[in-house]
Amino acid sequence: MSTGIGTRGEPVTPVNPAGNTTVDIAALLERGRTLSTPVLKAAVDRLAPPMDTVAAYHFGWIDAEGRPADGDGGKAVRPALALLSAEAAGATPETGVPGAVAVELVHNFSLLHDDLMDGDEQRRHRDTVWKVHGPAQAILVGDALFALANEVLLEIGTVEAGRATRRLTTASRKLIDGQAQDISFEHRERVTVEECLEMEGNKTGALLACAVSIGAVLGGADDRTADTLEAYGYHLGLAFQAVDDLLGIWGDPVATGKQTWSDLRQRKKSLPVVAALAAGGPASEQLGELLAADAKSNDFDSFSEAEFAVRAALIEEAGGRGWTSQEARRQHAVAIEALDGVDMPHQVRAQLTALADFVVVRKR
Repeated sequence: MSTGIGTRGEPVTPVNPAGNTTVDIAALLERGRTLSTPVLKAAVDRLAPPMDTVAAYHFGWIDAEGRPADGDGGKAVRPALALLSAEAAGATPETGVPGAVAVELVHNFSLLHDDLMDGDEQRRHRDTVWKVHGPAQAILVGDALFALANEVLLEIGTVEAGRATRRLTTASRKLIDGQAQDISFEHRERVTVEECLEMEGNKTGALLACAVSIGAVLGGADDRTADTLEAYGYHLGLAFQAVDDLLGIWGDPVATGKQTWSDLRQRKKSLPVVAALAAGGPASEQLGELLAADAKSNDFDSFSEAEFAVRAALIEEAGGRGWTSQEARRQHAVAIEALDGVDMPHQVRAQLTALADFVVVRKR
């Protein structure tokens, strides 16, 4: 991979490419999906009707009328990481499958609830669960997926499964902390960059950190190894979220499956916004005045495309877009450096490095 996020779309070279080892990212993601999906479907089948059907719709296995579908179930980065995590500890990739499924269940629990709380009507180019099946089902199915995640791990019945469950529950609590922080920020005029990074570390970093350690724990790795892998996942999560914040303002709706200026429509205090407000200068001050007025506006929902475009332009002029691009690359570099602390097969390290590169160079 040689190109990626830039302040104006210019090429960006990954900080630490995976040497001369060629890694097929598509195959790596597909392996995670192929090994984890049957176990994931079996877990969802345990749910009482209509929750099983609602969950199947959310995962893209059926359409709104209940017919089989081949929907977009996401990139499957977390399952891929969980399988690599097991291999990093010297175990087989299959050892990490229950961890991959558990993390996917928690991740999708959060998506179901987030869509409802944010009022998002589209995810992965389809109507969200709350829009199709109602808010009550979105809440219930999300809760059920959260419970299933712990069930899938604990039924293994080993000491390692208990250790893995503790890591998953800690990550889940941090994820919920992050969502609560994110919502609270929407009602504040100012949020510091440090507060935003803490929120995103909780909301995104914690679960990615868990994904890249849980397979190793199931494979018998000690806490030092698991903690070091978590450091990689945590900083990868921050890089992932920084890129997601860029996509949330400037992403192509065809690629993201969301509306134009999605995060601005929701008044999110994402990294580009917070960095722009902290920068000072005329553009920063004008942006602050506009956002303060937006918070009090009674007709915000009727804003035109041009009005959101003005705000996006001010964020870029104040430096928020460029700073966030640089932060994505910085967090990517810290993640790669953390891998030096684990003695793992060369190919596994190359694959973890390539996955980090993939996260940072996602198409806008």
